[in-house]
Amino acid sequence: METLGGAEFAPDTTYLNTSTCGLLPRRTVAAVTALAEELAAGRPGGAGDFSEVTAARQSFARLAGVDEERVAVGGSVSVHVGLIAASLPTGAEVLFPEGEYASVITPFTVRADLKLRYAPLDGLADAVRPGTALVAFSSVQSADGRIADLPAVRAAAAAHGARTLVDASQSAGWLPLDAGAWDYTVTGGFKFLLCPRGASFLTVTEEAQQSLLPIHAGTFAGEELWGTTYGPVEELALSARRFDEPPAFLSYHGAKQSLALLEEIGIDAVHAHNTALARLFRAGLTELGHQAVPGESGIVAVPGLGHRVAELARAGILVADRAGHLRVAFHLYNCSADVERVLDVLSV
Repeated sequence: METLGGAEFAPDTTYLNTSTCGLLPRRTVAAVTALAEELAAGRPGGAGDFSEVTAARQSFARLAGVDEERVAVGGSVSVHVGLIAASLPTGAEVLFPEGEYASVITPFTVRADLKLRYAPLDGLADAVRPGTALVAFSSVQSADGRIADLPAVRAAAAAHGARTLVDASQSAGWLPLDAGAWDYTVTGGFKFLLCPRGASFLTVTEEAQQSLLPIHAGTFAGEELWGTTYGPVEELALSARRFDEPPAFLSYHGAKQSLALLEEIGIDAVHAHNTALARLFRAGLTELGHQAVPGESGIVAVPGLGHRVAELARAGILVADRAGHLRVAFHLYNCSADVERVLDVLSV
């Protein structure tokens, strides 16, 4: 099985660590370099172009299946989550999966006036109850690649009037995303979306926007960009752009290129590619006597083998140790030869 990325990627290693950080396409590196050179030379374009941010927003909206009016841009998932956490009323109950990633949980825990509950991931839908205000979880778990039962959680939340917050950082870019099915989604762009760090995306339904307070609104949140640079912004954007953070232009000049590449290839094609490699790897692990966390995810975790990460690195294979698991993440620049290399090392 060949790669999907073609000449866009040229890793020096067998790179299977996209769950930590994705590789930058050549076109993305070129865009960031060009802007950095403009800035270094003191030319007017070095400040960055907001049209590049708009293009990245539009591209993400198409990948996520929503209108661009529902997409806010920022720099990190935790800031997006913090915005949501700050808007909850006192006493609101928030439900999380056990072992959820810290950036999804911590913005809520720093508020002492919220009620927080936890449930096993496979029992999350059953744990939603009357009075639950928000269900916050990752579509794909960082520690072991498990995919949440998205339809079940969505149905349970709807039945009890709870809002939903989905972190798609470990799925967007390989698992089709229907952001419109959720009140909020947050996505770090630097993993499977192949963007530079500093690009992240928040989607908000029109109804949920009404109760979300734009507490970090600044110049870029105005309906008329640069319409108010001194004194308070007179009119905030009528769209989710009022929840924008000031953009990191280097990151967004690159993000435009990375997201365009994913649009060209298509998420369905990436999904088929990644999961096929994962199935091949799981089969090989079984032959070696290792049992991976079951599922159809493109991220494979092997309990108890996290200690072999350093050994694999010495062999030029980059993977991760998460919660004691050996975590292997496949993406469009990987091929079947990468699977064989990992299995060869693990067979010894």
